[in-house]
Amino acid sequence: MHASQGRSAGLGLALASAFAFGGSGVAAKPLIEAGLDPLHVVWLRVAGAALVMLPVAWRHRDLLIRKPALLVGFGLLAVAGVQAFYFASISRIPVGVALLIEYLAPALVLAWVRFVQRRPVTRAAALGVVLAVGGLACVVEVWSGLSFDLIGLLLALGAACCQVGYFVLSDQGAGDEDAADPLGVIAYGLLIGALVLTVVARPWGMDFSLLGADASMGGTSVPAGLLLGWIVLVATVVAYVTGVVSVRRLSPQVAGVVACLEAVIATVLAWVLLGEHLSPPQIIGGAVVLVGAFIAQSSTPKAPSGPVAGGPGAERAPEGELAAGRSAT
Repeated sequence: MHASQGRSAGLGLALASAFAFGGSGVAAKPLIEAGLDPLHVVWLRVAGAALVMLPVAWRHRDLLIRKPALLVGFGLLAVAGVQAFYFASISRIPVGVALLIEYLAPALVLAWVRFVQRRPVTRAAALGVVLAVGGLACVVEVWSGLSFDLIGLLLALGAACCQVGYFVLSDQGAGDEDAADPLGVIAYGLLIGALVLTVVARPWGMDFSLLGADASMGGTSVPAGLLLGWIVLVATVVAYVTGVVSVRRLSPQVAGVVACLEAVIATVLAWVLLGEHLSPPQIIGGAVVLVGAFIAQSSTPKAPSGPVAGGPGAERAPEGELAAGRSAT
């Protein structure tokens, strides 16, 4: 019963994280259309969240000595890496193509579990990933803007690899007596990510006056400060906190597949709030993603003697085994 409740809580947190992350684009697009550079919006997002989490970072300052590699890895990959690679990729290839490649991360997580950690992967988990990726291709309508740009594709793949780092590092040491508090990891990850993005985005050239004006969301004027507040507090702080905790309650591979719902949620919110209508293939693709996520998270272990990717959160291996083969990716 306890394991079932823990798994249900983990799934609820994973869905909350997907919703929070999925709402970032809807809030960011009006700011970009109002004149802010996309990289400046990313910097505001991460730097603002880092300031919010600063008291948490101070409370867990011992992590700087205990887990420096984990903090640097999370900041460089899970925060700065995903953002920088994704925005660099969409400057060269269509957004839909970049988004699809980025969400190959669940498949890469399964590859990590199977070939690096050398743990078995259920067929249901693998099938769930295949369905989710196929559904995503329909959601982003990847066929509408295909163009071959090797550098752009490699940048998008870099974003996917960094997202793998997010899921793997979020699970690092879960259940261990010396495990790092997830809030502390997030706080320092945001601080490190903000420092890195400061160099990349160069915010000193930003027109800060735009933040005091209004932006248009689907024809409705909304204060830019309100949109930024949503991006910082909900789409970043809440998104990362619920996401990391969900990975620890489930597993990187299961949480990764559920995270595919972010693209579906983003598309639906854009439909409702921005008037970007969904096509029939997008609706069908969203349904396929839901089916894939359900199959992956409900898969059961092949054997009770060890953990299986996609199995229930209660069937976790000892932490020494889970940590084997991991690096601060």
